[in-house]
Amino acid sequence: MDNFDRLAVHTMTTKPWDLPTACAKYAEGGLSGMGVWRQWLEGRSLEESRMLLDDHGITPASLVRGGFFPYATVDEKQTALDDNFKAIDAAAVIGAPQVVLVCGAKPDLSLAESRKHITEGIASCIAHAKSVGVKLAIEPLHPMYADCRSAVNTIGQANDIIDQVGDEWVGIAADVYHIWWDPQLEGEIIRAGSRIIGFHVCDWLTPTNDFLNDRGIMGEGCINIRGIRQLVEATGFQGWIEVEIFSDRYWATDQDKYLTQIKNAYLQHV
Repeated sequence: MDNFDRLAVHTMTTKPWDLPTACAKYAEGGLSGMGVWRQWLEGRSLEESRMLLDDHGITPASLVRGGFFPYATVDEKQTALDDNFKAIDAAAVIGAPQVVLVCGAKPDLSLAESRKHITEGIASCIAHAKSVGVKLAIEPLHPMYADCRSAVNTIGQANDIIDQVGDEWVGIAADVYHIWWDPQLEGEIIRAGSRIIGFHVCDWLTPTNDFLNDRGIMGEGCINIRGIRQLVEATGFQGWIEVEIFSDRYWATDQDKYLTQIKNAYLQHV
């Protein structure tokens, strides 16, 4: 029997669908989980978005994204904090248990300085996150994004940050696209333990034609997705398995057929 009890699909994965359409299509396809990107909340109140999700029996697995903490000026620092507080509040209203943090980087700062800003920024968000019951999930990004998207590139670096700020309200979103290459992966997942609060899947195509928007459906590429899932679940993780695919190729196809492909790949390769 098909079992999609833990399958969540990100709204970015089916980018052509707006939130009402995604809710309807996911529910029609037997799915009950969704990773909600903040852009999909625009154009209606947060309460209306919550009603859309509830009416279709959709549970938000996460809200994407917060972060982008490194700054050049005091004003930039405050703007980033304000935006993260806004994301945390939005997650609370729609019922998402966590905000995924793409931590940010600035090419004119050293990586060490960016990581310092990230650690300070996350620490500054913890009290607010706790007050509304929303966790912060650090998502390490592949090092090809270390120039301007994230100076946190490994589970180990995320663990180091959490060692400093505490893990009651801060965890890790482990995305196979970003971490599969890491020779220290197994040891750092073990070290993370219950800090793993999110698990994202897609695949790495060979060749990859675009490092942002050419991800594959699970099973199309070279990532040992099932092996990484086993490592993550050995920590006790039993949360949503979130499909997050950026793909110009798939966004241009029939999204109903694409969603069916995702479901089949989930059963076969995840």
